[in-house]
Amino acid sequence: MVNYRFILWLNGLCLLVVLALLAYAQYFNPSTGALFLPPSSPNFPAEGLLTNLFQLLCTVPPLVCAFSFALLKNINPQNKNNNFIFYSALITLGFLINEKYRVHIMLTMVGIPKLTTIGVYVIIALCYGISFWRPIIKSTPYIILMVGLGLIFSAVTVDSLHLGSTTSSPLEGIPKLFSGINVALYFWLICYKEVVNSFK
Repeated sequence: MVNYRFILWLNGLCLLVVLALLAYAQYFNPSTGALFLPPSSPNFPAEGLLTNLFQLLCTVPPLVCAFSFALLKNINPQNKNNNFIFYSALITLGFLINEKYRVHIMLTMVGIPKLTTIGVYVIIALCYGISFWRPIIKSTPYIILMVGLGLIFSAVTVDSLHLGSTTSSPLEGIPKLFSGINVALYFWLICYKEVVNSFK
């Protein structure tokens, strides 16, 4: 049965967030309409195509993990891997938000260096990896995940070297794209296996 009270509560909460953002924009910027500006239109059809594809790939792990966690909590609440899937959803959602809204770039505007923000992200990722390595990750096809993380690390390294834009874009963009493919594939496989096993 649909819980209409929850749906009403969620819509009310979202409305409060939107109103708070409008008030914030009105205070710091005369035009609240800036909040609703559409993305920049490409100058030609393929412009930004692979970057947009990477961002779409970044949505796969948090969505798949969140959906799988919600499903498993009902089907098999005692599943030992439920916490892993839940925290995987949070970690990958954080990465998606950073990638989409360029949080590490915005923080430089208030004096926080980009490398400091990246360092915090690395510490969070290490805590996640150490916590789940032995009980879960080690028994999964973790090589796929390691390849994805290695590729994103190489992309960040290229970005931090500040090479010329013509040189750095493919050198940064190609590893990021294949990182997105491998990380999405890893979490898809893990969640698929957990959901299928829960029905056995």
